Amino acid sequence: MSNWPILSVLIWFPCLGAIVVLLAGNARPRVARWLTLAFTVITFALSLVMLTQYQIGPGGFQLQENLRWIPGINTSYHLGVDGIAVALIVLTTFTSILVIGGAWQVIKDKVHQYMAAMLVLEGLLIGVFCAMDALLFYLFFEAILIPMFFLIGIWGGPRRVYATLKFFIYTFFGSIFFLIGLLYMYHRAGSFDLATLWAFPFTMREQSWLFFSFLIAFAVKTPMVPVHTWLPDAHVEAPTGGSVILAAIMLKVGTYGFIRFSLPIVPDASQHFAWLIIVLSLIAIIYIGYVALVQPDMKKLVAYSSIAHMGFVTLGLFIVYMLARGQNDAQMAELGVQGAVVQMISHGFVSGALFTCIGVMYDRLHTREIAAYGGLAKVMPWFAAFWVLFAMANCGLPGTSGFVGEFMVILSSFTANPWIAFFAAYSLIIGAGYTLWLVKRIVWGTAPTPEAAAMPRMNAREAWVLTAFAVAVLVMGVYPWPLMHLMDSSVSQLVTHLMTSKV
Repeated sequence: MSNWPILSVLIWFPCLGAIVVLLAGNARPRVARWLTLAFTVITFALSLVMLTQYQIGPGGFQLQENLRWIPGINTSYHLGVDGIAVALIVLTTFTSILVIGGAWQVIKDKVHQYMAAMLVLEGLLIGVFCAMDALLFYLFFEAILIPMFFLIGIWGGPRRVYATLKFFIYTFFGSIFFLIGLLYMYHRAGSFDLATLWAFPFTMREQSWLFFSFLIAFAVKTPMVPVHTWLPDAHVEAPTGGSVILAAIMLKVGTYGFIRFSLPIVPDASQHFAWLIIVLSLIAIIYIGYVALVQPDMKKLVAYSSIAHMGFVTLGLFIVYMLARGQNDAQMAELGVQGAVVQMISHGFVSGALFTCIGVMYDRLHTREIAAYGGLAKVMPWFAAFWVLFAMANCGLPGTSGFVGEFMVILSSFTANPWIAFFAAYSLIIGAGYTLWLVKRIVWGTAPTPEAAAMPRMNAREAWVLTAFAVAVLVMGVYPWPLMHLMDSSVSQLVTHLMTSKV
């Protein structure tokens, strides 16, 4: 038990900030913006305090808080973090600052409500990564839908109602199966505590049913093929800040669910059905890449790109079951899981940066059609430089964060099966195709359109937001060791646990 409940503070401090911002009222948007920025900066500072308190060597779950919550059903308010959760929490708090900065002058209607929704969403997402009680995880897992529902439905584009309903129905549908699985586990184990569920000896038949209840819920959130169609619509209609949070953080909730539930609770079923996840991951990596190639809307193109990149995450998580037969294979299995988590963090930076760039352009011309732009290198040279950097990271260029996780997953896959590695690596060619063609049409067009030629250059606020993303992408690409060292023992323990049969 930690003497200071740092995790509870991280969860509820932004939610408290949302109340304060709402009290500022719609008549004082400037006050609402500065209050929100202050709360996000303080939350980020608190996450760094948490990072310093986390002891990397021992691994396991630390900074735990365990309070009686609903004694009648043996559930508790149980929080804790390992290296994986710590990395995702810091990603969340860091990205939230940039989202608020990016929306500073863009959101003009109901500013206090928009900022409050962002703060609540930040707190709930941190709660997902901290929860060590399955029921508590489910509540945070579902609650994040509420602020995102309002962000898209109120501040979204012309088809926002359609996109909002599709987003909510898809994700809530998957969550119903998750809830059924939780109720069954409680019926058998008599507890919602994750540590108890990890150790409980479910039969192979039970594991198989639970595996698919988890798969439906987490596949929708990730999203995986074929339940991915809600994501492009949600991205296109969401405001820029909503798109950044959705791509950078919310998609990680699905893959984080695989790490906390599918892999350790039903390891035998996960091993039996690993081929299914690997096939769906390769379909997402290759097929969705071709879908992205023909998109005329740049936001939809990057949204499909996110689906393809998240395919690397699910591939890295489940390729472990084709390994771990010998000492070298066990190391490759850990490399695959580690690569998946690195890809989660990298995708948060890269996709967040790309959607921010699209927002900068949209704020000027109010269109996302690629054909409306061209020759931005002549009009906005510094912005074009940022755009090219993030595009290269999206392609997986060495020296950027996009390379590290994908290379680790491909290397691990090669040890398992060279053909899997071949198809995974082939996606890099497709990714370079749609990303570089997008850059060619937007940045290197022969001449900018009259509207694009009149676009004002980046302001200081946009510059520092993109600079922060650029620093994160480059530092992680050049020197990824601190991140890998942070989660090394947690990944090792996870792989050891999930390779231990319960049958």
